[in-house]
Amino acid sequence: MSKRNSQQAKTAARERLRAERERQAKRDKVKRQVIVACSIVGVLAIAGGISYAVVQGNKPSYWEEAKNDKLVKPANTTGTDGTTVVMGKSTAKKTLVMYEDPRCPVCAQFEETVGPTVKKDFDAGKYKIQYVGASFLDGNLGGEGSKNGLSALGAALNVSPEAFLEYKTAMYSTKWHPEESGPDKFKDDSYLIKIAQTVPALKDNKAFQNAVKKGTYDKWALDMSEKFNKDGVTGTPTLKMDGKTLTGSDGKSAPMTVADFTTALDAALKA
Repeated sequence: MSKRNSQQAKTAARERLRAERERQAKRDKVKRQVIVACSIVGVLAIAGGISYAVVQGNKPSYWEEAKNDKLVKPANTTGTDGTTVVMGKSTAKKTLVMYEDPRCPVCAQFEETVGPTVKKDFDAGKYKIQYVGASFLDGNLGGEGSKNGLSALGAALNVSPEAFLEYKTAMYSTKWHPEESGPDKFKDDSYLIKIAQTVPALKDNKAFQNAVKKGTYDKWALDMSEKFNKDGVTGTPTLKMDGKTLTGSDGKSAPMTVADFTTALDAALKA
């Protein structure tokens, strides 16, 4: 090969190498631009996500918003906000006030054990019953079953006092009452309606079912809970008559046996 041809080959090789380097440099530049663009998009996405989370976190919950709903008072209630719920024969001279939270496991135990005696004495006209519902366990356990269950009880009360009492008994039964450490079943309207199917006055009752689904008595449930708070009661179940708390043999907690309840009740009726 001549020196000229050799020189031309070297020049061509250098040119090809230069051109390849330029192409590689362009590819690297484009790659850097893509990385930077993606990083910016990622930062914006994260910032947007954080902003959205902050907005959502500051957004009032459903039940917080329900405080501003128009109050619908169930039938068979009295008082300005409909939170006075008194049932029984007009001839009964005294009233047994019962403070209960729908999710309360001790309330369920009381209803299952002493409930039949309470109903027997109530039916016999020994006393009226005033019900005060609570929802503090939603805060203690997390969830919304107490408030939702209380709202459903309002829907049952709107049907009749008897439907209310039967529905409350069913909710506290071993078959339907959720475990304290288990799922918050009362938060689901379908579950509450399923329980109501066991109560004759509520079975296939479309008005009742619609009230549960639409949350017609959600505001009422919140007002009822506030009444519980204002009464200064610290736990459930709590039973009172003439302003005095009925207790079991320990002198502190609610009477959890038929014998303790009967003893405490007889003393309260005679007072």
